[in-house]
Amino acid sequence: MADADDVRHVALALPDVVEIDSEGFDFRVADKGFVWSYPERRPGRPRLIRTDVAVLYVGDEAEKQALLLGEPEVFFTTPAYEGLPLVMLRLAQVDVDRLTELVTDAWRMRVPGSLDGGAAVAEAPARHRPARTRR
Repeated sequence: MADADDVRHVALALPDVVEIDSEGFDFRVADKGFVWSYPERRPGRPRLIRTDVAVLYVGDEAEKQALLLGEPEVFFTTPAYEGLPLVMLRLAQVDVDRLTELVTDAWRMRVPGSLDGGAAVAEAPARHRPARTRR
């Protein structure tokens, strides 16, 4: 079972990741978000920042639908995310290894090719530290 601390650990282990100041977690690479806390919208009330749910960048609609249909207990979406290449991940439904795979894939889709490092990226969480972080 993964949690917000695991998201933070995995994301900050990737190269060139910046953590944006927020109520939950919010990680960017090259000024592009790849994983952040789910800002649940509640009618007539302020948004609730959910640190038990991560929003992941997935690249395209086909990947989004594959995740939603293949693992509905793990991934979901809302009307506010219709047409966007994003899914929500229930952190309690994945272990740290799966979380690492998902966050690394999201990072890989957002990182510029010059920062990617080719095949070495698969090992990035164990070998690299972020260039800059802000808390």
